[in-house]
Amino acid sequence: MTDPLDRATSSPPPTLGEGCVRRYDPEALSSENGTEFPGAAELWQQLQEEQEEQGAEGAGKVPPK
Repeated sequence: MTDPLDRATSSPPPTLGEGCVRRYDPEALSSENGTEFPGAAELWQQLQEEQEEQGAEGAGKVPPK
């Protein structure tokens, strides 16, 4: 890689399908594509709990007129 600007470019992985069913080819994805997120389940649970708490706090309030 002799051109320093070559590092600034990126390209998406190959896709399958067309239109609204188009998706990335799972066979072509790797850790280089950022497909690994081991904390996803924990984050989802935390966000759901926070949303439930906010919903419970706002349930008894009367909206301003």
